[in-house]
Amino acid sequence: MKHLNITVKGKVQGVYYRATTKAVADHLGVKGFVVNQPDGSVYIEAEGDAFSLESLLEYCEGGPDKAEVESVTYEEGELRDFINFVVVKKIR
Repeated sequence: MKHLNITVKGKVQGVYYRATTKAVADHLGVKGFVVNQPDGSVYIEAEGDAFSLESLLEYCEGGPDKAEVESVTYEEGELRDFINFVVVKKIR
């Protein structure tokens, strides 16, 4: 089990990026959250096995049809034992 902090830049807001990321994460059994950032990027914290996280990263490279992904960066983080995967409106 690993934890990744993922940042996706490009035209990734207003194109259903968060909703489709949740659908993919749920399908893969990945837990965590996805949220839009004020700078126009999308931030994801994800936990799962290596295969599931690699698959999620592959999805992030393309995103939904209307997205135009410029870059995907990620780093490993500490496990937070998320229960499910949720779309967050904003980080408090």
